[in-house]
Amino acid sequence: MRELLYLKDEQIKEFIEKIFILYRESFADTKNVLEKHSLGLAHHKVIHLLSIYNGITISVLLKKLKITKQSLHRVLNDLVKNKYIFFEKDKKDTRLKHIYLTEEGNKFFNEIFSIQKKRIYKALLNSSSKEVLYFDNVIKRIINEKI
Repeated sequence: MRELLYLKDEQIKEFIEKIFILYRESFADTKNVLEKHSLGLAHHKVIHLLSIYNGITISVLLKKLKITKQSLHRVLNDLVKNKYIFFEKDKKDTRLKHIYLTEEGNKFFNEIFSIQKKRIYKALLNSSSKEVLYFDNVIKRIINEKI
């Protein structure tokens, strides 16, 4: 393990604060859209994951979100009620349910995504390709680091 002697506790605290603020601000941008649809951050997270993993099973979605089945059930019910998602049983194993975005769900996702994309796109555009690459690598390491 490489020792990073130049990183002091105060610098790491500031870095953690920046991660928190980044998360807060990038998700706050979508607050008005979510409120307009009477939905919250939990709904946003599910919609976002479904945009990437359309057809994901409930069990895999639970693992990705790291939440309880009860919490997910409420969110999924709201999204079904708004006609943003639908379920389909697996053709081989009918115990498995796959979740898909509807056309309305895709429109809703795109409305949210276009707002978030503006902030991130501007930041990336105002960064060098080297900065973007290094930043992406650091994010991946933070996500995958085991403690």
